[in-house]
Formats: sequence, structure tokens, C-alpha cells
Amino acid sequence: MCSVLGMVLLVCANALDNADGQLARLTHQESREGRIIDSVADHLVSVSIYVHLTLRYLVEGSSPAVCLLALAAGISHALQGAAADYYRTAYLYFATNRSPMELDSSSVLRSNFRELRWPHDPWHKFLLALYLNFTRQQEVLSPNLKNLRDTAAGLFRGEIPSWFRTRYRSLVSPMLRWWRLLMTNTRMLVLFALLFIGQPVWYFWFELIPLNLLFVYLIVRQENMSKLLLDLVTTRRDSA
Repeated sequence: MCSVLGMVLLVCANALDNADGQLARLTHQESREGRIIDSVADHLVSVSIYVHLTLRYLVEGSSPAVCLLALAAGISHALQGAAADYYRTAYLYFATNRSPMELDSSSVLRSNFRELRWPHDPWHKFLLALYLNFTRQQEVLSPNLKNLRDTAAGLFRGEIPSWFRTRYRSLVSPMLRWWRLLMTNTRMLVLFALLFIGQPVWYFWFELIPLNLLFVYLIVRQENMSKLLLDLVTTRRDSA
């Protein structure tokens, strides 16, 4: 009964998570603060899943080693989610010419963070600290994409030319469906199936083995594409 209730609540949370972002984009009310809060909420949901699965197995008498298994799976989940979010956001920016606010740079965020004062604006400074750490993590995972963003920002001044959008879209679009496998829906379906057969601990192994293998493959492919696009942009800049 508890598993069924948990699944229902997870479905509701996922539906609301998808709806609020779409609504913000449709009504042109997107904001950095909303993006940060959305990310924090996603992380809290993920943490709750791992904690509750771990506690379930500990209560049933499993080895404390399950804690290490859950921790490793949780870290993998966080890294996969950060990279998937970064590449999805980059696609929206480069391929559809979205606002550069959604493809933030840690250097810009760091400057914004230093401008805020804890006594005067603790809430926004706290949120920005979380987001700065998240963005740094993304840039460490994807250095070529970071360099591409920085170079394009200096060269294009926020106006992505149509030739680059077309080139970026043709290279990166086929990868999006694979990145979607690292999003919430895939995990939710697998978790539901494992709960149904009474083996939710396999979810940790699902994170650690197949999803991590896919993650490494996608990072390598995407970074190679980013390097190719960076070389293209650099060549255009040098010949201008």
C-alpha cells in the first residue's frame, strides 16, 4: 500500500514539475529564481527516493552496505541530471535562440553572488549559492560546451546566427532522445516496475551500471560535437 501511495505521489510531483516549467515559458514568466527553485525541488524528490529505499532495506534487515550502494547511485543520479540539464538548456539556447539567462556562466553567477549581502538578501544569496555550485558542476562535466558558450557569447553577442543554429541543430538533435533516457520519466518507469516485482534495490544497480554507461557515452559524444562546433566558430572568428 505504501509503495502504491509513493508511486502516485511521485507521478503527481513529476506532472506538476513538467507543468510549471511549460507554463512559465508559455506565459513568458521564466526567471532564474524559478529555475533554481525547480532544480532544488527535483533534488529533494530524488534524495527522498534514495533515503526511503535505503531505510526500507535497513528495516528489513539488509546489510548496512546498502547505504554505500544508495550513495553511489545518488551521486551518479546527480551527475547525470546535471549534464542532461546542461545539454538540454544549451540546445534550447543555440538551436532556438533562447534567452542567454538559461545558459548561465559560473563566472557571471559568482559576480552576482558577491554583489548580494547575507544580512540584506539571505534567501536570494542562498539560492544563488546552490545554483552556482550546480553550474560549476555542469561546466566541469562539459568543458568543451563551456568553451563553446563563452566563445559564442563573445562572438555573437547574444544573437545566434541562423547558420550556427542550423549546424548545431543538425549535430545535436539526434542525441536528445538519448539524453531523455537520463531524465525523470525513465527512472520513474523503471522504479515502478521494480517496486511491482518487489525488487526496488535493483534500482540502485540500474543507476550505477546501464545509466552510467549511457552517461559516459553521451558525454564523450557531446563533448566531441562541442569541440567540432568550437573549431568551426573559432575558424569563422579568425577569418572575419
